Amino acid sequence: MNVVIAAGGTGGHFYPALALAEEFCRQAADTSVTLVGTGRALEQRMMAGAPWRMETLRVQGVVGRGMVASIKALLLIPGAVWRCLRLLRAYKADLVVGTGGYTSPPVVFAALLLGIPRAVVELNAVPGIANRVLGPLANRIFVSFERATPYFRAGKVSVVGTPLRRAFVATTPSLESGRIDTLLVCGGSQGAQAMNSIVLEAVRTSALIRRRVTVIHQSGLNDFDRVSQAYRTMNVEAEVVPFVEDMARTLRRADLVICRCGALTLSEIAACAKPSVLIPFPQATHNHQESNARVVERAGAGIVLLQPALTGAGLAEEIEGLLHHPDRVRCMAEQSLRLRRTDSAEAMVRECYRLLGKSFPERTMTNGV
Repeated sequence: MNVVIAAGGTGGHFYPALALAEEFCRQAADTSVTLVGTGRALEQRMMAGAPWRMETLRVQGVVGRGMVASIKALLLIPGAVWRCLRLLRAYKADLVVGTGGYTSPPVVFAALLLGIPRAVVELNAVPGIANRVLGPLANRIFVSFERATPYFRAGKVSVVGTPLRRAFVATTPSLESGRIDTLLVCGGSQGAQAMNSIVLEAVRTSALIRRRVTVIHQSGLNDFDRVSQAYRTMNVEAEVVPFVEDMARTLRRADLVICRCGALTLSEIAACAKPSVLIPFPQATHNHQESNARVVERAGAGIVLLQPALTGAGLAEEIEGLLHHPDRVRCMAEQSLRLRRTDSAEAMVRECYRLLGKSFPERTMTNGV
């Protein structure tokens, strides 16, 4: 089987594509997978060591970029569709999967023109513009949240959770004492400067945090120097990295996570059974990050703090409260574990086999086995 997966944009789109590629090949070793992205350095970094082909499109985002930039982005679409038509023919694609973001529309539309079966993956509680547009063109739509289902035709939609890479699902995490020794800060694959500033101010404000907690801070490439220097100035031995290469391993080291609220991030946190302090990106389209975060908050697994009203002192107070109450931290971790779902990639691949009229390999859908 030949599968083409549109994967570009950010880690929130790319890593689910890698998870699906892993699962397709786990089910049938002779499956051919081609990923379609933008060719950005971040994508190449995420792709490092992966065994699949990578093709690139010259495309840009349309939403929220101003009229001139949006028009320029729209003008790139016909050329991108033409390139996708050639790619899909060259690789004799049997199936196309779009994981959202601005690489998905040209690939999925080209598949429609060629009569190739199409699936779309929507991870957020409130779907993005690309997947809303592609919904009527897709044969199957996979969503992570029940709340996303009304945006698509009922007969096409399956609520299956978020596809995670094997590193996150191979083992079941153990729950610790609730003591916070290591704090992980991650603002998504590209970092988050405003959130970085709030965290730095919290550490600067709180002697307890500086004394008790080891910090691992994913700063993003553009903010790496500033964040590193800030910790040096405070005489705090933080582990600052532009990008976390092995997020599964790093999450397992952490006792508390402070992060943005993309659906993939939240699913990875749940897979590792970690409590979290969630700071949604306030400019996220349709405020989908807050919608994602509220699901975790209602489950008792995380604390939501809205950035516009948040100060470093306020964040420090929340962290200190957790430091003083390990029972609450442990309870949050237990609730996070309840949100863990490890069969999502297999459920999606199973449904894709059904879409193609193929027999699915007989495997037991358990925790990554």
